[in-house]
Amino acid sequence: MILTPAIPFVSSLDEAEELIWLEALSQAMPDESILPLRKLTENERKLSEVAIVANPDPADLQTLPNLVWVHSVWAGVEKLLQQPVASHYSIVRLIDPELSRVMAEAVLAWTLFLHRDMPAYARQQTKAVWQPLPYVAASDRSVGILGLGELGRRAAQALSEQGFKVQGWSRTEKRMEQVQCLFGEEGLEQILKQSDILVCLLPLTTTTEGLLAGDNLAKIKPGAQLINFARGKIVDEDMLLYELNTGRIKHAVLDVFVYEPLPRSHPFWTHPNITVLPHISAPTTVQSASKIVAQNIRNYRHLSVLPDTVDTLLGY
Repeated sequence: MILTPAIPFVSSLDEAEELIWLEALSQAMPDESILPLRKLTENERKLSEVAIVANPDPADLQTLPNLVWVHSVWAGVEKLLQQPVASHYSIVRLIDPELSRVMAEAVLAWTLFLHRDMPAYARQQTKAVWQPLPYVAASDRSVGILGLGELGRRAAQALSEQGFKVQGWSRTEKRMEQVQCLFGEEGLEQILKQSDILVCLLPLTTTTEGLLAGDNLAKIKPGAQLINFARGKIVDEDMLLYELNTGRIKHAVLDVFVYEPLPRSHPFWTHPNITVLPHISAPTTVQSASKIVAQNIRNYRHLSVLPDTVDTLLGY
């Protein structure tokens, strides 16, 4: 018999995706009843203290008046933070070592893609041109990581192990072996001006939205290449196009955009110096995430321990 209140699963997923999550979460928490929000009665909604969410409409969570906290199955929670009405609950984002590993894998793969001039060789192939390009050693290539959270630190470590000169930037001072850690406005300017390949892994907050625009985008080292695996709103898309068209930025690998899916008419699709990816750099692993969510909920149920929550002012 289930003695605890049902846990609502609140998402913007389609029913097929929702079912995958419900099955995985229920398997990881056989002692809990996990139901789509629409199936909870009004009384069950009043009893709910915790909800599991996947990019939900914040208005749906307002129908759960006694929520203590919500657990996101994704790392990004900006939609919850940007709602017009202040939340009455704490927010826990997913911190999953598997997610960090997958992101580091993607950062390394696409950094190597740029480092070894794959876009240039692809263009040569369309013209049947057989022309080796000069090789640059990894130790002579500077890679900058914007954001040294869980994802950024793992990615920086993977790049360092491959021999790249790695710099990392964060809002506050951090320390890492084999990585030059920069912070603050002065550190941001330094990493923009020195990086041959710049990788954005920042969370979307009020301070990072539009960070790579205006003067900052213009400070990027001439001929540098950009990878954005963070959020689309961090980069000014129009100014990026300008910098690519003038040749100041050599190539951009973009996995995130202001509007997703990227509209078919968007100029990014056909730009010769842009690689478009469909938001696949670090997909959440359902089974791994479900186990983490389950353990956090068990700790709350049995030990009254709440996981680390998002600082709503900082945005992470």
